[in-house]
Amino acid sequence: MFRWKNSSQTEQEHNEAALREAKMKELKALIGQLSGRSSLYCSDACLKRYLEARNWNVGKAKKMLEETLKWRSTFKPEEIRWNEVSGEGETGKVYKAGFHDRHGRTVLILRPGLQNTKSLENQMKHLVYLIENAILNLPEDQEQMSWLIDFTDWSMSTSVPIKSARETINILQNHYPERLAVAFLYNPPRIFEAFWKIVKYFIDAKTFVKVKFVYPKNPESVELMSTFFDEENLPTEFGGKALLQYNYEEFSKQMNQDDVKTANFWGLGHSNSNQLHVSNGFSGAEIAPEPIQTHP
Repeated sequence: MFRWKNSSQTEQEHNEAALREAKMKELKALIGQLSGRSSLYCSDACLKRYLEARNWNVGKAKKMLEETLKWRSTFKPEEIRWNEVSGEGETGKVYKAGFHDRHGRTVLILRPGLQNTKSLENQMKHLVYLIENAILNLPEDQEQMSWLIDFTDWSMSTSVPIKSARETINILQNHYPERLAVAFLYNPPRIFEAFWKIVKYFIDAKTFVKVKFVYPKNPESVELMSTFFDEENLPTEFGGKALLQYNYEEFSKQMNQDDVKTANFWGLGHSNSNQLHVSNGFSGAEIAPEPIQTHP
């Protein structure tokens, strides 16, 4: 009985794999011949993410991907450089952490209480730049990143407008599908509930399940977070033992170094000596030296 069941499961998995491979080929054929940056972007791993995001519905995945390619052609995320968004990064309201989660994924820390500008366009440009950078620094065996959101000093007066939150969600789930592994909202104040009741309607089902609320006095949510992060690396602001440090000057140096890798990958640099190979549906950059040191 066990052998029959095991054989049946194996056959089913094989059939599912064959079906998905066929859908990959179908999507690739529907998209047609691509060139330049679009061909770099639309790797097999990329096509798989779009299919996953649309439950392997080829027609819906095609539409989603085409909308992303159109968005990328106008927003040009691969051309954004740190010196263009550095003003947004002065307070450390969003930045790449100096540690990874237990799966080796890049971690973005968001601190909405440190919002320092008014321009929605520049805020989105800064966020997209950091998402692209997080992807650039993913290990070769990872395609997703983790988000940690710190609500220290957050209030309705300092919160991002609903329009900003909606645009953030739109960009993440529609143009970076399956790039988010998990987003932990750590200890949000009670007043955040009113904000969340509005924002959650903009989030699709696949993204919604990745959003986790963590409260220090709730053992279950704290335990869930510990399955993703080692408390020795996790900053104290998130219940860990490490000291959270954001050094704007050091972070700027790291971003300027990564800008060279980004330019090389997209064929925008003057030197090919640092040329990156395609991996993870984006780039196979080695994990860059971490500029932010944490200490237990």
